[in-house]
Amino acid sequence: MKAKPTSKLIDGAACNVIGGVHKGKSGTVTDINTSKTGHVTITVVQSNGERFKTLAKNVAVH
Repeated sequence: MKAKPTSKLIDGAACNVIGGVHKGKSGTVTDINTSKTGHVTITVVQSNGERFKTLAKNVAVH
């Protein structure tokens, strides 16, 4: 099963993490990547500069 990125998922978009380990955090989407298995991963940069990677399915873009 391959995840498809939403049309709103672009570099620089503001987002909230709604699932997974980083649930409740928010930031800016950077580094969108599709893994070998077909899952879309992104790096989220918080306002304090902290970065973390998460799956795109765990993120709500606003």
